[in-house]
Amino acid sequence: MHTELSRNSGNLIEVRDLTKHFPVRQGLFGRSDTVLRAVDGVSFSIRRGETLGLVGESGCGKSTTGRLLLRLMEPTDGEVYFDGRNLLALDSNSLRRMRKDMQIIFQDPYNSLNPRMSVGSLLREALTIHDIVPPDQRTARVRELLELVGLAPEYRQRYPHEFSGGQRQRIGIARALSVEPEFIVCDEPVTALDVSIQAQIINLLRDLQKRFNLTYLFIAHDLSVVEHISDRVAVMYLGKIVEVGTRDDVFRNPLHPYTRALMSAVPVPDPTVKHDRIVLQGDVPSPIDIPGGCRFHTRCPVARSDCANRVPSMEELGPGHWVRCYYADENSIN
Repeated sequence: MHTELSRNSGNLIEVRDLTKHFPVRQGLFGRSDTVLRAVDGVSFSIRRGETLGLVGESGCGKSTTGRLLLRLMEPTDGEVYFDGRNLLALDSNSLRRMRKDMQIIFQDPYNSLNPRMSVGSLLREALTIHDIVPPDQRTARVRELLELVGLAPEYRQRYPHEFSGGQRQRIGIARALSVEPEFIVCDEPVTALDVSIQAQIINLLRDLQKRFNLTYLFIAHDLSVVEHISDRVAVMYLGKIVEVGTRDDVFRNPLHPYTRALMSAVPVPDPTVKHDRIVLQGDVPSPIDIPGGCRFHTRCPVARSDCANRVPSMEELGPGHWVRCYYADENSIN
C-alpha cells in the first residue's frame, strides 16, 4: 500500500476503493454470517478550494463516507489521501496532529454541541487542544470566530440551548474554523433548518470558502442546495457512486437513470415549463442483500435483461463526466 501521493496534482483529497462493511449479528450466539455494505468501493477526488456535492437517498452511505474520510470511522478497506499522505497509514499521534486540518460540520447543531459548556468554552477547547494561539490570545480569538460567522462576541457567555437552530449551526461552523482547517466535511448542515435560514448558512459557507480557500465535501439530499454551492457533484446509490461530473454536467445533462430520476424530482418554479417526473418503482434494496449485476436494475425504468448479470464500471463519457451504466450514452440529452 502506497503511503504518499504527489502533492502537485491539484487534489487535496484522493479516495480509492473506500469500503465500510458492518457485520450483522444473527442467531442465538450473535454470529456474524452476513455484512451490511454501507460503502462499497468508492473512489473520487476533491481539488483544493473546491466543493464536491455528494447526493443520494437516505441510507445510501453518504454520511458514512464523510466520516470515513476523517477516520471518525475506521474503513474496512481502501485508501484516503490528504495532501498526498495516506490517512489510513497514520498512527494515533500523527492523526491527531492532522485533525486540525480536517473538520466536520454535523447535521444536528444541537446534539453536536455540549450543552454543559458555554459557547466560549466550546470554541476555546479546540484552541487549547491544538495550541492554535497563545493562552492570553484565546478570548480574542473566540470573539473573532463569533464575528466571522455573524454572531455577537458577547454570545460567548451563553449556552447552546439559548440559541436558535440557525445560530447553533453558526456556532458549529465557528468551532470547525477555530483550528484553521483546509478541508471540511459538511454533513447535511442545513437539513434541520427552515428554508430562509438554509440560504443564510449556505451563503456563509461560500463566503468563508472564498476567504480562507477552504475545500468542502458537501453531503445533502436537497438537490437545489447542492446545485447552489457545489462545483462538482457525485451521485451515490446503495454504497456506490454512479455518476460524477461538474455541476452543469450533472444537473443539465444527467446520464445515469438514477440521477435523471433525482433531477426530475426537483421543483421547477416556472409553471410554463414542462416537467416530467420520473417515479422510481419499489424501495431501495437492503445493503445486506444487494442485487447482482447493476445494483440499480431492480428500480431502473430503462433496465434491460443483461443489467441483472453484468456489473458496470465507471466510464468517462465526457470530459470529467463519469457514469456507472452500460447504456448511459443513450440517456444523453445533448
